[in-house]
Amino acid sequence: MRTATDDAAVQADLRYGLSEVESRLAEELTDVDDGFLTEGATYLIRAGGKRFRPRLTLLSGQFGDHPHRKEVISAAVVVELVHVATLYHDDVMDQATQRHGVPSANAAWGNSVAVLLGDLLLARAARIGAELGDEALRLQIHTLDRLIRGQLRETVGAQPDEDPMAHCLSVMADKSASLISMSAQLGALVAGAEPRVCAALARFGERLGMAFQISDDLIDIRSGAAEMGKTPGADLRQGIVTVPMLHALAAQGPEADRLRTILRRGPLTDPEPHAEALDLLRRSPGLAMARADVRAYAARARAQLVALPLIPAWAALESMCDFVVDRTS
Repeated sequence: MRTATDDAAVQADLRYGLSEVESRLAEELTDVDDGFLTEGATYLIRAGGKRFRPRLTLLSGQFGDHPHRKEVISAAVVVELVHVATLYHDDVMDQATQRHGVPSANAAWGNSVAVLLGDLLLARAARIGAELGDEALRLQIHTLDRLIRGQLRETVGAQPDEDPMAHCLSVMADKSASLISMSAQLGALVAGAEPRVCAALARFGERLGMAFQISDDLIDIRSGAAEMGKTPGADLRQGIVTVPMLHALAAQGPEADRLRTILRRGPLTDPEPHAEALDLLRRSPGLAMARADVRAYAARARAQLVALPLIPAWAALESMCDFVVDRTS
């Protein structure tokens, strides 16, 4: 992805920072004594990705008194390691076969190895995080707690007396938005930004994270495998309830009735009902309603920027709201 800003210095800093992040990721995950550990740990890193979270961290570091501290690069490495670790784990839980256009780690080496590789990345992230100070480490631990809590609550599902949409949004906040919030806060924190600035960036990231996840859920429904780099309809296959799905299920008419009938069966592992449900979702009003949710959360994220100083990185953060909205337009 490209972060839009007219400021040449911000663009140069971002390019340099991202290149340093790539180098550090390779360095932290290279095991000179074990070639397989290096291959496995760097597998999804080498497969690519938008580096959305490190980008946020580098930009947030611009709001501190010391934006060029090496700790800002370390913070960006931490958030990407945690993110990629969750991909290893998610692919096991989802029984995914593809990620970033390559076979998933669990497809390549089995579930046990994929889980352990994810654990290894979390351990490396914790090691780096411990060097960033107590406050940064507490933020990392708090975020990990939320990530696990969100995954657990998604796996268990909504309770009988719980509103499905409220449950879905709560899960999304913990499982997805928490790490984007940490990404937007951690760079500023280690760069010495004022507490009020760090708090505003955390709120910005939380709301941006909600928009980003709903947009991901839309892409999972509407896109083909070649565009996504992974198999579409993974949420349907696993019986995971998403915002566009809930909007579609709340609609009226024979197509919504048929979708409710199919989804009552639970996870759609058979190709025919999966394909039918995916087609019904693509033609439902749920997608337009979810796109409106993306725009609303992105607007709420943008509103948090008014608390930040108007430095050149401000426009780059605002452009990330546009990016999230545009990817589902």
